[in-house]
Amino acid sequence: MNGRLYGTLFSKDYWKEAARQFSSVRMLAVCAMFIALRVALSSLFIPVTENLRIYFTYFVTALGATIYGPLMALAEGFISDLLGYALFPSGAFFPGYTLSAMLGSLFFALFLYRRKLTIARVFLCKLTINVLVNILLGSLWSALLYGKGYIYYVTKSVVKNTVLLPVEVIVLLVVLYTMNPLLVRLRLAPPQLGRGISWIARKREGGQKVND
Repeated sequence: MNGRLYGTLFSKDYWKEAARQFSSVRMLAVCAMFIALRVALSSLFIPVTENLRIYFTYFVTALGATIYGPLMALAEGFISDLLGYALFPSGAFFPGYTLSAMLGSLFFALFLYRRKLTIARVFLCKLTINVLVNILLGSLWSALLYGKGYIYYVTKSVVKNTVLLPVEVIVLLVVLYTMNPLLVRLRLAPPQLGRGISWIARKREGGQKVND
């Protein structure tokens, strides 16, 4: 595995490395495992209110995209949505939701794959997905399917995604920070990611010095 971190997405090496994931049997197996996890968790959620639910699939999607990059993430989002609908159908199939699943996986990868892990990056990643995919596109799909008007669904979606954003960011930070050392040992992430989120790492180092 190339242990390099990229400071920009406008790097040929970045996209070449992302494309090479398709030629790795190990990475294809990892992707298949995350597809299975995503589909299995797609029907599980924590009900907060009648219209507000916390789903678990987003941090599985984020972790997978961190490992295998944007190109495989697009394929993973496509397959996961189709399999999820085939196994747990709910209403008529609508390709807009497949597009949303693919874009969500893509954005996670663009922000997190071979990039330095920071609180700001994780926050901007989830904010981008909430605004572009969940609010703007999700409201459009609902308006097309259910016909109550785009602004009606946008208003509901803004409230929901604003309330959930802090919780989602915190959970995502904990998952990424906790899993990074394991990913490094398994050679699925660059060593730099194994150092964790900078301010948490400094806090832990400070605590160890005091104990010494």
